[in-house]
Amino acid sequence: MQFLLMGQPGGEGGGNPLTIFLPFILIFVVFYFFMIRPQQKKQKKHQAMLTSIKKGDKVVTNSGMFGTVWGIDDKDNKVVLKFGDDLKIEFLKSSIAGKVNKD
Repeated sequence: MQFLLMGQPGGEGGGNPLTIFLPFILIFVVFYFFMIRPQQKKQKKHQAMLTSIKKGDKVVTNSGMFGTVWGIDDKDNKVVLKFGDDLKIEFLKSSIAGKVNKD
């Protein structure tokens, strides 16, 4: 009789592996849909904008400088921006934050 009351060997450590890992799976799903996926969409949109810039577009850099695209070097991934009448500066394409409306 005493043997029947003791329970199964291994006792409390068992359990369904799915119920153990379910909270971790749910946390990963929440992180994916609220953090990872929107960031990937934003990055793809920015990359599409960078590939679509052309000479004459008005852009703003990550540092807040406004300029006009004067030249593009796709081989070295550089853009030459014109500021004012005679000032031209080279930037990496990735430092372009976005296009500015011509209005």
